[in-house]
Amino acid sequence: MQVSAKSLGSKKPLFADFSVPLPPDWYDDGDSGRTLRDLIEQVVRLEVRAFLKRQSDRQFVRALTAREIDDSVKKGKVEMGASEVEIRDVDEDAAVSAAWVAFEDGIYLVIVDEKRYKDLDEAVFVTKDSRLTFVRLTMLSGA
Repeated sequence: MQVSAKSLGSKKPLFADFSVPLPPDWYDDGDSGRTLRDLIEQVVRLEVRAFLKRQSDRQFVRALTAREIDDSVKKGKVEMGASEVEIRDVDEDAAVSAAWVAFEDGIYLVIVDEKRYKDLDEAVFVTKDSRLTFVRLTMLSGA
């Protein structure tokens, strides 16, 4: 499943699209589906684990290939990738709860295959080619 995120009022995506591998029993078999709550939980848990792995990977000193050096020079900055990174522990359960609360509070919308979902307990049917889009709503400020 492809995941993307947008912010209303901005042409630029919030982050680069990425793919989420869902367990085989998640894909639509025609008569059963998971809830939006389940889908959000699955994506958040996978992303928390990916974040923790990226943090761990940054602790190791690694050598750059000639291609990586050339690409970095073109971008104007060459970094070895290892730096003093403060490792932050992330509580998966707290992250999932925060995502559910943010959805219920109207901070973001969820669209799966061009269908907007409005209730966390609504059934969601996905295929391997499904596209999940989070749309962050821009809050108005002022009087």
